[in-house]
Amino acid sequence: MGILRAITIAKFRKEISKKKKVYFYDLGVRNSIIQQYQPLSGRTDRGGLWENFLVAERMKYLHARLHFPNRYFWRTHDHQELDYLEESDGQLHGYEFKWKPKSVPPPVAFSKAYPEGKVQTVHRENFEAFISEE
Repeated sequence: MGILRAITIAKFRKEISKKKKVYFYDLGVRNSIIQQYQPLSGRTDRGGLWENFLVAERMKYLHARLHFPNRYFWRTHDHQELDYLEESDGQLHGYEFKWKPKSVPPPVAFSKAYPEGKVQTVHRENFEAFISEE
């Protein structure tokens, strides 16, 4: 059975604070629930599957190393968002997940609210560092 993991949303000024995102440790359970079994090339949920895979693998990696940062999904009321945030030792690291290898700038609202926060785009060509290194 897959383990569901909800990541709470950061509760800061203009951010949305009432919603949660749910990720599965076992993507087979996810696929079974939504009845999606076709090859990746034909999937309409490729972005969501990619995001879930990255978060699940990152959480497994961090847990194995007994490192438990605070984790968040960040979104404003005007729909600026980051897919995943980690806060540890006063450091805030944001991640945007993209299937296609391209970098995107951080949301303007995030950069203004958290100027010391670091944001990185994770894609197919650089994801190994995200799921295997801190």
